[in-house]
Amino acid sequence: MIALPVASIFTQAFLTSLVAGGLLAGVPLMFTALGEQISEASGVLNIGLEGMMLTGAYAGFVGAYYGGHDWLGYLAAIGSGVVVSLIMVVLCVRLLLDQIVVGIAITLLAEGATSVLQGAEFGQSYPRLPAAPTVSIPLLDRIPIFGESLFQQPLVVYLGFGLIALTTWLLRRTRPGLNVRAAGQRPQALDAAGVSVVATRSLAVMTTGALAGLGGGYLAIAGAGIFVPFMTQGQGYIAIVICMLARGRPLWVLIGAFIFGMSLQLATALQIAGVDISTDVINMIPFVAVILSLILFARGDFLPPALAQPYVRGAR
Repeated sequence: MIALPVASIFTQAFLTSLVAGGLLAGVPLMFTALGEQISEASGVLNIGLEGMMLTGAYAGFVGAYYGGHDWLGYLAAIGSGVVVSLIMVVLCVRLLLDQIVVGIAITLLAEGATSVLQGAEFGQSYPRLPAAPTVSIPLLDRIPIFGESLFQQPLVVYLGFGLIALTTWLLRRTRPGLNVRAAGQRPQALDAAGVSVVATRSLAVMTTGALAGLGGGYLAIAGAGIFVPFMTQGQGYIAIVICMLARGRPLWVLIGAFIFGMSLQLATALQIAGVDISTDVINMIPFVAVILSLILFARGDFLPPALAQPYVRGAR
């Protein structure tokens, strides 16, 4: 008679921790994968997401730490992501260099630069930010298990949900969205219609940089409250997988980010539930999930025909 309530308490604690942790870890993936969806729709494969996230995490932390407000940090994160994305705009969109090579170079550059900057600014110390303020949605935050996990979040999370809806509308219902999709599917037709393919792709890549920077900023400000070198740990690459599996649908980006976020936070949930499992095994789970997802669903992916192909006017 006593064991049942105890088991129920552990189950509730496990589910609550898993959902809360999944959302906490999923929000950076959501922002970043949403940005990648815009970039890929325009025909640019942005392998440099990891570097843009890491740059956003450092700039966001520094902005919030010295500015004294989380939103200053988010603005700094967005700005840094845009600045880094200009490297891809210049080298890939305008000079037509290989997008994969440049993306990897951006990531390596960001990893080294943020590590050096962190050491130069803070040395061996790792200052922390205060906990990010949250906004509760009345009534919904009282739902058992899921209420506090889903409906008591920082304001930027709710704005992220709004961005999902806004991106869906922009890509499917507006002329700029049509131009972006045309740049990835039929860039020659877009050029013939008098719209610059280069300008369209440039704007899409800069938007991706802004969202990836925001994702990294959220990771450092609201997620960890601290900046540590290499703290993204491959999340930029996971965001690319989420984007590809979403098949051009922003809502699926939200679902995929939440699922992969839960896999990232599974270790904490298992510890709360009292399950003893190797840390190495836990760290493998997100990447095992990525491999399984690609095996099961990658064949149904839709990728723009002109993805990763430089556009040269008049070329066939």
